[in-house]
Amino acid sequence: MSVRSRTASGIVRPADPTAADRQFHVDRQIRRVVSRSRDRSRRRPAYRSRPNEFYWLWIAATATYGVGDVVSTIAFLRYVPTIEEANPVVAVSLESFGLSGLVALKIVVYLVMLWISVEGARDGDGLLYYFPPVLLTATGTYLTASNLRLLWLA
Repeated sequence: MSVRSRTASGIVRPADPTAADRQFHVDRQIRRVVSRSRDRSRRRPAYRSRPNEFYWLWIAATATYGVGDVVSTIAFLRYVPTIEEANPVVAVSLESFGLSGLVALKIVVYLVMLWISVEGARDGDGLLYYFPPVLLTATGTYLTASNLRLLWLA
């Protein structure tokens, strides 16, 4: 009876190294790593690993904050001249540059939030990834509904 020893690499060798007529048996260990890498530089950003999610988050933000709020603001400013803009930053922008100032202000806010979301995705920070588009969607929904209510009541 021969005694065998196992090495760290999984190779089983006979206990007697002088026995030249014996065969070596190699155990191959297949190991799959399922856990996420802790090295954030090696991870793919969320907007690359889940592009549909990223696009739909920003489509919702664009539809509500970009389109809905801008169109409803323009509508109530044009059709109900007795109503004035309540937001002082938007009011100054409208007085100084007109409707193009409103659109430019919205684009700047949108691009800053998009940049924050992309940086959050690159860093693996879920809060910074999801918060900007969700905030813009919620804000855009509220502002659009508020503007439409003002139009309805006027």
